[in-house]
Amino acid sequence: MSEQSMPVPVTVVQGREVSDFPELAPEAARGRVLRVTVTGEEVLHRVNADVPAAMLGGAELAQLVDDMFVTMYAAEGVGLAGNQVGVDLRLFVYDCPDDDGVRHVGHVINPVLDERDLDDPVVVESEGCLSVPGPHADLGRAEHATVRGLDRDGNEVVLSGSGYFARCLQHETDHTYGKLYVDRLSLRERKRVLKKMNEMADNVFARREERARELERELAE
Repeated sequence: MSEQSMPVPVTVVQGREVSDFPELAPEAARGRVLRVTVTGEEVLHRVNADVPAAMLGGAELAQLVDDMFVTMYAAEGVGLAGNQVGVDLRLFVYDCPDDDGVRHVGHVINPVLDERDLDDPVVVESEGCLSVPGPHADLGRAEHATVRGLDRDGNEVVLSGSGYFARCLQHETDHTYGKLYVDRLSLRERKRVLKKMNEMADNVFARREERARELERELAE
C-alpha cells in the first residue's frame, strides 16, 4: 500500500484561507507585552468606545494590534480584547482553532455579532478568560457565530465559525461591551469561579512572566 500524505493544516487569516503561516502571527514580533487587566477593573465592566475613523490606518492602532497579539501569546490565550490591556476601545485579536482543526488568526475593529439563529443549538462547554486568571466554568454558547467589523486599515471583515472558534468570537465580542463570561454564570457559580481565581492567580501570573521572557528570546532570534 502506498504511503498516504499527511493533510496540510489549514489556516484562515482575516477570514481568508492562506497556504502558509508562521507559528506566531507576524504582528507579535513588532509588539510589546502589556499587562492583562483582571475582573473588577472598571474598563472591563462597561461598553467600550468605538475605534474612531481617524485611527484607522494609523500607527497608533497598528501598534496596539501588534501589542495585543504578543500579549495574547504571552498569556497563552486564543483571544484578547482591547479592554483586557486597559484600552477603552472596541477591538480584539485572536489565534484560535475551530473544532475541525482549522486555525483562525486575525483582528477585528468595532465587532458586531450577528443575532443567533433560533435553530442554531446552544452548546455547553468549558470556558475561561485571561482576565479571570486560572479557573474555567461550563457555559452555553451558540454553535455558530458571525462577527462583522473592520480591520485596522478600515476594510470590512466578516468572520464566521463554529464550535470553539464560534465561542471565541462570542466571548471576545462580549468583552467589547463590558461583559465577561462570569457575568453569564449563576451567582453561585460566579462566586465559586472567583474564589478559585484568587487561589490560582499568583501561579498564573508567574507563568505569564516566564512565557513573556521565552517569547522575547524566540522573537529576537
